[in-house]
Amino acid sequence: MTNRFFLTAATLICTFAGSIYGCSNSSKTDPNNSTQNSTETMTQNTATDTNKHYETAIFAGGCFWGVQYYFEKAKGVINTVVGYTGGHVANPSYEQVCSHNTGHYEAIQVTYDPKLTNYEAMAKLFFDIHDPEQTDGQGPDIGQQYMSVVFYANDTQKQIAQNLIDKLTKKGLKVATQLIPVTTFYPAENYHQHHYDHEGSTPYCHHYVDQFN
Repeated sequence: MTNRFFLTAATLICTFAGSIYGCSNSSKTDPNNSTQNSTETMTQNTATDTNKHYETAIFAGGCFWGVQYYFEKAKGVINTVVGYTGGHVANPSYEQVCSHNTGHYEAIQVTYDPKLTNYEAMAKLFFDIHDPEQTDGQGPDIGQQYMSVVFYANDTQKQIAQNLIDKLTKKGLKVATQLIPVTTFYPAENYHQHHYDHEGSTPYCHHYVDQFN
């Protein structure tokens, strides 16, 4: 009950702040009006980086700025990249995604060291930093691109995510998170990467709430 209270309070704060600072407003536009995506190469996602023995996870949980803020600080995480996935247009720009015609979600690709952490820990963090019950977006950011999704690379990832959803359901949450197979991940424009680090601020719409204890 306590967690649900704090989550509800956080959502109300998020909604108020979002009306001023929302991810979907003009503040998310490149000040240089650049639509060039990050110079990092788009990736056809696999669960494992065979060169480094690292593994990857892809999640969509609303505005990718806030999601990256938490994941980049997590134990065992080697790298994080925000971008677009799940759509039908190659190498989309932010403006194209916002048109709601490409089918993409704002997402994060997390590379982590399985010697230091694991996929379950990554998935738990995902559920802990956003509201998995919201059906139409996240906070004040409404639309498909802001919906809650776990993009699984294999059956193991899918089963782990489903087990966590089942646990939350037993706790009384009406989880709206979708489970979707991975497709090509396109890194977002450079100005979207590590937004809160550059701004020296903290997320207005993502808050840590331990959903599992």
